[in-house]
Amino acid sequence: MASGTATSPYELRFDSGRICLDLLATTHPEERIGSAAPLRAWITGSGLVPADTPLTSADSSWIVGFRELRHHIGQLVRGEPDRDSEPFGAALARVNELARAAPPVPSAVWDDDGSLVRVLRSPPTCSALLAAVARDTVELLTDPAARASIRQCEGDNCPIVYLDTSRGRRRRWCSSEVCGNRERVARHRRRAALARA
Repeated sequence: MASGTATSPYELRFDSGRICLDLLATTHPEERIGSAAPLRAWITGSGLVPADTPLTSADSSWIVGFRELRHHIGQLVRGEPDRDSEPFGAALARVNELARAAPPVPSAVWDDDGSLVRVLRSPPTCSALLAAVARDTVELLTDPAARASIRQCEGDNCPIVYLDTSRGRRRRWCSSEVCGNRERVARHRRRAALARA
């Protein structure tokens, strides 16, 4: 899948460690998939489809589906699974339902310079892409090691959830360059203020 911290012009992030968590990050610091263009950029940036895949059928109905799935993912990954929780159970049932659809079918083909590249056999449908994200969610929820690595960013007012795959599992922020830098600057300012006092 794609990596990096941002994709212009929508400031999309792909650094959480899972596609489903990258979708969850599209709510911060504000709604990132408010129209079809940024949704298309997210779908491509996440690696769900090859970079040159036309997504001309992605419209406002797709936005509704992706936002709904994003809401359910948030309910499932923030906190411990609770068999008796009605919201958790409803979210889990919906994710399982979405995961039943067939995901996009990739093929390896030769490109013009003789390299094998990934293409989709047909244009992806919304349900196929939602299925791919829902399946990623199911894999995350059912993998004890991955689930134990889910962390909430410790940055001020940052709701980003990510997988901590760092050595020693001591990662504190969704991004050292974003929230980590803000924390270091704030710490420096507090020390400077104390030194002046």
